[in-house]
Amino acid sequence: MTEPRTAPATAPPAPHDPPRHRPEPERPVALAELARALGLAAPPGPGPLVRGATLDSRRVLPCDLYAALPGARQHGARFAAEAAAAGAVAALSDRPLPGLPTLVVPDPRAVLGELAAHLHARPSAALAVYAVTGTNGKTSTTHLLDAGLRAAGRRTGLLSGVEVRTPGWSRPARRTTPEAPELQEVLASLRAQGATSAAVEVSSHGVALHRVDGTCFRAAVFTNLGSDHLDLHGDVESYFAAKAALFEPRRCALAVVNADDAHGRRLAAQVRTPVVTFSAAGRPGADWRAEQVRADAAGTSFRLLGPGTDRRVRLRLLGAHQVDNALGAVAVLHATGVDVEAAVRGAEGLGGVPGRLQRVDAGQPFLALVDHVHNVAGQERLLPFLRGLTTGRLVVVLGATGERDPGKREPLGRTAARCADDVVVTDESAHGDDPAVLREAVAAGARAAGVARVHVEPDRDAALRLAVSLAGPGDVVVVCGRGHERELVAGGRSRPFEDAERLRAALGQRAAPGR
Repeated sequence: MTEPRTAPATAPPAPHDPPRHRPEPERPVALAELARALGLAAPPGPGPLVRGATLDSRRVLPCDLYAALPGARQHGARFAAEAAAAGAVAALSDRPLPGLPTLVVPDPRAVLGELAAHLHARPSAALAVYAVTGTNGKTSTTHLLDAGLRAAGRRTGLLSGVEVRTPGWSRPARRTTPEAPELQEVLASLRAQGATSAAVEVSSHGVALHRVDGTCFRAAVFTNLGSDHLDLHGDVESYFAAKAALFEPRRCALAVVNADDAHGRRLAAQVRTPVVTFSAAGRPGADWRAEQVRADAAGTSFRLLGPGTDRRVRLRLLGAHQVDNALGAVAVLHATGVDVEAAVRGAEGLGGVPGRLQRVDAGQPFLALVDHVHNVAGQERLLPFLRGLTTGRLVVVLGATGERDPGKREPLGRTAARCADDVVVTDESAHGDDPAVLREAVAAGARAAGVARVHVEPDRDAALRLAVSLAGPGDVVVVCGRGHERELVAGGRSRPFEDAERLRAALGQRAAPGR
């Protein structure tokens, strides 16, 4: 899931946004106590009792604290009256808010995680919370980790870029890593529902924007690092620093690191927490290794080597890159006391992750897939694998998301065209950018490769129909960039659009009688 550079102060929820599941706190907390927890002078008297927190005025529940933060386009203070009318009894901000007793701090976002954790009596202390971070592979590794925990009989929670799930309910994810109040609410719900473990996908935004502050992680997995999200971080060094901050001892008790990645090796050498390493390339010295990797259209297999372990593994997930993800999941589970056989059984049983090389089958004579790949490093792993699945044509559909790192737009088109026979450039979520400018940047990169035929079709539905019209028996069509995402957003408007659903419709139209 793509992340905004900074979350809007009070972004209106999309029409499909699910309701909050605010657990009843062990006890409501007086505002004076929250002030003391932040090192502030307590207001006169105990103040109102607070039962929850949110930074979105449209999601306020009675007895909430409303966090009015500086946003990308406007300040949350603008919505204080709406928050109060919805039942907010207090506020956190960098300025006093009219009508609400306010805890005033210079950087309210920087303290919101600790405040929310205190409000919910630090739920991560009662759970084994696992984090997964990296440029690529976070979502799949998080789901593999959750599958291994469940196979071992653990009662689990899952917070990935695809879904948020507790034993009692599930809902689509709103962003890769929830904002701090939501994260602490979900962890508190897990504790209340008797869960023992949680797998959390942690983006660089999640660390840099303090969303995971106040959370103690039993262990964290580092998958890899490539050039991405430079609109937020500015350069790769700052991006790496944000990822590395997750592994500081105050946050994380154990680091599980991909030794095949140069930044992973650097991380393993510098962290002050215990380190376990893994290598899909069979790197000597890694604690967990894979050998004899085989990846085809039916799945992925490899020989798993680790402490007391030498066995074959057969994943239903497609792509050799899933070996890295499975190794990370198995390594972190073993290191925290989960039986290897249970971890492997869970990994082997996972049938798929929405939007991650997700098959779309409508009876067509070629392979059609949807994938979330949205950076060059991911393309360089994915597209050669897909090329190897066919002796015919590889057709790639892609675009660029607006208000994101503009430096990766042309490289996305160029890398796709070097592997594909046909590249169909179309619109993704332009947000506030000009869709034509985004398309042209991607198309220019694709044309510069001088290999593939380049087609430009702004309408995403029409682009999918064009892509499937180009494919014949034995070919591969892949729709890149959005994965599981459910909306297209442009010009301040959003509309429902799921790539897998619309690709299935395009395949059905192709197969319709008379066509």
